[in-house]
Amino acid sequence: MWFAVITILPDMFCALTEFGITARAIKRGQAEVTLINPRDFAHDNYRRIDERPFGGGPGMVMMAEPLSRALDHAKQQAAARGLNCPVVYLTPQGKTLDEPLVQNLSQRDGFILLCGRYEGIDERLLDAYVDIECSIGDYVLTGGELPAMVLMDSLIRRLPAVMGDDQSAVQDSFVDGLLDYPQYTKPLKFAGQGVPEVLLSGHHAKIAEWRFVEQARRTQARRPDLWRDFRPTKQQVRWLKAANLAIEHSADDAN
Repeated sequence: MWFAVITILPDMFCALTEFGITARAIKRGQAEVTLINPRDFAHDNYRRIDERPFGGGPGMVMMAEPLSRALDHAKQQAAARGLNCPVVYLTPQGKTLDEPLVQNLSQRDGFILLCGRYEGIDERLLDAYVDIECSIGDYVLTGGELPAMVLMDSLIRRLPAVMGDDQSAVQDSFVDGLLDYPQYTKPLKFAGQGVPEVLLSGHHAKIAEWRFVEQARRTQARRPDLWRDFRPTKQQVRWLKAANLAIEHSADDAN
């Protein structure tokens, strides 16, 4: 997967390109990151990319012209690779990034990510270039770089063979619509607590049942909104009944 990132702070992305699973994926050629600084496309001696907003008000607004040249450059690089990459603008006004959206975006071969700063970007640039607006939550950050890294991390880790165990990505929270189950490792005793006996039993069916029930408990308690949308299978309905957990959905609706 190829990413072109339009940012005035390219050094921030070393968190992805130099550390952890994403860095290993990049080194192996499973992902590629091209960082494009719009200041390089400004035509004045000060490499200016922002100006005062028309109509007055606080702060500065990113100018359309240098950003448009940076985006055109990214599109040319995408075309040279044979890619048709959508332009994604990271903004609190966009569609909230969730697992279904990540799964949908993961079918693409590449993206051009536009990171805003200051009070925002000239609306005319957004109208002309942006295909997708994406938000990582209902709060405001100082720029689009951190949201861009969140999006890139969530996509890169889903690429085939990037995770050490491909099942890791499949079993993550939200993939099946529920929160994750509790995890344990050595030692057997810590802070006076042991490990649930079922996890030591080697009985895979019982372990699967326990894990699902724990997912259900957590989701009901912490994210009732997710639980309302969840549709259990008939087997899962039986597990829920055996654990005396609430079942809001009829077994007739089960998959």
